[in-house]
Amino acid sequence: MPTLQSLRKSAHWKPVGVPDPSGSTVSADSVFKRLSTRRRAVGSSANGVRAHKKWTPADFELGRKLGKGKFGRVYCVREKASGFVCALKVMSKEEIVSYKVEKQFVREIEIQANLRHTNCLRLYGWFYDEKNVYLILEYAAKGELYKMLKDCKRFDEPRTSYYIYQVANALVYLHRKHIIHRDLKPENILIHFHNQVKLSDFGWSVYAPQDTRRTTMCGTLDYLPPEMVEAKSHDEKVDVWALGVLLYELLVGRPPFEDEHSSTTYKRIAKVDLKIPQFVSSEAADLIKGLLRYDPVKRMKLEDVSKHPWMVKNRPLWQKLRE
Repeated sequence: MPTLQSLRKSAHWKPVGVPDPSGSTVSADSVFKRLSTRRRAVGSSANGVRAHKKWTPADFELGRKLGKGKFGRVYCVREKASGFVCALKVMSKEEIVSYKVEKQFVREIEIQANLRHTNCLRLYGWFYDEKNVYLILEYAAKGELYKMLKDCKRFDEPRTSYYIYQVANALVYLHRKHIIHRDLKPENILIHFHNQVKLSDFGWSVYAPQDTRRTTMCGTLDYLPPEMVEAKSHDEKVDVWALGVLLYELLVGRPPFEDEHSSTTYKRIAKVDLKIPQFVSSEAADLIKGLLRYDPVKRMKLEDVSKHPWMVKNRPLWQKLRE
């Protein structure tokens, strides 16, 4: 059986299939059977690599807790056979079913398992027992960007530009694969050594072929675009808007449309009531405005983010952040 280390290096390891855009309802009992069937089917493919190794919790040496979410906990673990360090996300089957997120859970695994990009958190595999589901994930040493931002209050422009550059690259990759993330925020961005960004949490992500419009309202209020708060259909441009909100929050320390009353936040988003503090440079403000446009069609292309004058200006300073 392959170890995590060997699977990590294999370009042929694809533990699950193409995301299902059909939108069909998934019953609680079928969730794990469905994924297990797909895992077995793919396991007999390319070059004899068997991706369906039956891991158990006993295969891992448990380390410190990295975080706790709505459906479970994440630990730093070491696979005993290889010594490979990774993260293990432990989720309760009972909670997945009680919160009625079976379909969301399946979609998250199907999408994330097929991603191969430096700035997207890798899903190495998964397994389950009677009570829990376990996701074997890439370990990001510095943890959540949100916690780093909370400690610093706000980031300087060189650091912010480096993070935004990497997130934009991840989104370009996703969109080329017709995947919309739909829940971009500091809590869903992890940081590894050398300030390397790892985009995570694909629970709200969706596979949307070109020219397909979606209608599900999802994500986090402060990051919702006008088309969502106005109950209109949306496409991949929602991620462009969210990138603009993220850029603002990293520089200022809070989201641009935040208010103690959610109803006011909705109104401010719909009007694009954007107020940029004077301490933000004119170049950074220009990029924010280019991303936060009411009309999705007029929003800046993600491919152009790295070419923006603000990015070009800060690029020489990124080397220190990589050290």
